Amino acid sequence: MALQRDSLRADSIVRKSGQLPGAILPGHRIVAFYGNIRSKGMGILGREPKDQMFRKFDKVLKEWQAADPTLPIQPALHSVTITAQGSAGDGKYRLMNSKSTIEETRAWAKEHNCILFMDVQVGLSDLKHELPKLAEYMKDPTIHLGIDPEFAMQTKGVRPGKKIGTYDAKDVNYAINFLARIVSENHLPPKILMVHRFTQGMVTNYKNIKLDPRVQVVMDMDGWGDPTLKKDSYKAYIEKQPVQYTGFKLFYEYDIKPRNSHLMTPKEVLSELNPKPLYIQYQ
Repeated sequence: MALQRDSLRADSIVRKSGQLPGAILPGHRIVAFYGNIRSKGMGILGREPKDQMFRKFDKVLKEWQAADPTLPIQPALHSVTITAQGSAGDGKYRLMNSKSTIEETRAWAKEHNCILFMDVQVGLSDLKHELPKLAEYMKDPTIHLGIDPEFAMQTKGVRPGKKIGTYDAKDVNYAINFLARIVSENHLPPKILMVHRFTQGMVTNYKNIKLDPRVQVVMDMDGWGDPTLKKDSYKAYIEKQPVQYTGFKLFYEYDIKPRNSHLMTPKEVLSELNPKPLYIQYQ
């Protein structure tokens, strides 16, 4: 019952002020570097030496602030913390980062005034078994959550990488409720839940996602390709199937692979996407 009472109180505050105290969105634009500090292949976070990467990050943050001076930039590191695997392990095809890797990533974030997203790829496991592993970390007000349907393979029955996985609204709702409980029990500002998406089937029954003022939900278009394809995917899966807030992913390596393609600039993203995304991720 405590969760229900807290939810009602939160709803009352939102009706009066529009959001709960300490909410990051919509008053900021989050710009994140994604990857894993132990891997050169997962993203810009980890691909380049630490100091070199942060010099690049500082430049990117300034570009985004210049592109839209009306919204302050909130820097973020987005770390893949539970990673889908090609080998079975205990049969679930996923592996959690070591405590030392997690703590080092947290230290990097704190050094550079970043919030931290811990991203989860469940493999053949599920959120009910994986998210509790992160509960203690989520008590930190600067740590938020990402979930990746691409590697959620339980309903597909194959190992990660063979097919694109999926989450239903009930899975997203489980993650929302998981975070909402932590917010209430620890008197925290709202958490952010970022959900990856680049196909129709990655998130089913989106209209059944139940929002909670203690959790701000970002649907992030994270497909790669030329600008036209990326914009079309954003329109089809993010704009036309709205949940709450929107995000957009840019790939340093993959977005430039198609012939005559290029990495979209902040000005392009803001002028050509509607609604303007409040979460930007670089891989």
